[in-house]
Amino acid sequence: MNTLFDTVPKSALYFFIASTLGVLIAYWIISYFIKKYGKDPKYLLPRGAFKKISRPIFLIIISIWIRSESIRTLLQLEDYAYWFKKTSTILFILSITWLLLNLLKIIKTVIVSNYDVHVENNLKARKIYTQFNILERIFIFAIVILAIGAILMSFENIRELGVSIFASAGVAGIIIGFSAQKMIGTVLAGIQIAIAQPIKIDDVVIVEGEWGRIEEITLTYVVVKIWDKRRLIVPTPYFIEKPFQNWTKTSSDILGTVFLYTDYNVPFDAIREEMTKILENTDLWDKEVNVLQVTDSKQNCVEIRALMSAKDSPTSWDLRVHVREKLITFLQQNYPESIPRNRVLLEKSTYENNNA
Repeated sequence: MNTLFDTVPKSALYFFIASTLGVLIAYWIISYFIKKYGKDPKYLLPRGAFKKISRPIFLIIISIWIRSESIRTLLQLEDYAYWFKKTSTILFILSITWLLLNLLKIIKTVIVSNYDVHVENNLKARKIYTQFNILERIFIFAIVILAIGAILMSFENIRELGVSIFASAGVAGIIIGFSAQKMIGTVLAGIQIAIAQPIKIDDVVIVEGEWGRIEEITLTYVVVKIWDKRRLIVPTPYFIEKPFQNWTKTSSDILGTVFLYTDYNVPFDAIREEMTKILENTDLWDKEVNVLQVTDSKQNCVEIRALMSAKDSPTSWDLRVHVREKLITFLQQNYPESIPRNRVLLEKSTYENNNA
């Protein structure tokens, strides 16, 4: 060790010590401010944010430190300056990428934590959650691709090889572009969904005749959770190119209908009064809409429509089932003659009348 230090210039040794202390001091200062502002309620950071930020920052400082000439002089590795610089460059790019990805996750956690998708009126929360879920994947994909490209372009040989390949393979690039057209269209559809938001996380939709909720949205496909716990996987272009029903596009409340088919002698006012009693005695009704109308008259019956409102579609389904059952029970117990029936008129023939 003494021999090693004797062969190293004192200035290089002092610079190495100073740079090492500078790295430690810079890391301590950054850590101090992150912890200080993380505890401040105005700048409150989520749990684990300090570790996510401090580790890549430490690697960034290390990458700059490795580039220092004093380290090579101290270790007597001046001939390996190229590899030291390349290692520093690659480590710097990877550290910056890691830092950006962690910052993106922290920002998402902070913003999404202010919105609860489990409350009844969760329209704004679902908008924010959907946008961040899709845009996060886009940014991660872009950052990783740029990082890989930057690392590869830092090598002169690879850069020249890439230029020659692109210069001689223009036709191949066009063919690949046409082949990837569908994939690019799918990704663009995912971006369009994130911006225009025809669907959001937890939206109630009817797709391909199936009723369900939007469970997951990615750049290439959407997962719809069907009411019976099946999963319907739908490509993202479907929601841009084809019509579908979205029951919670602007709000979660919805109207429900119940149809009854009765005889002509049914008392409509009595049914209206009974329907009001049924709705007032259940928590499924949101006390907004209560309408009973005769919507059609047919040869053997009349069509009665009961219209009611609920806070969301699952509640509306339960309310409709409840009202239908109670109204049918009411008619059976109080007006059994109002149940539809076929009437047959029997008349004596002329021959029978003459013989009589």
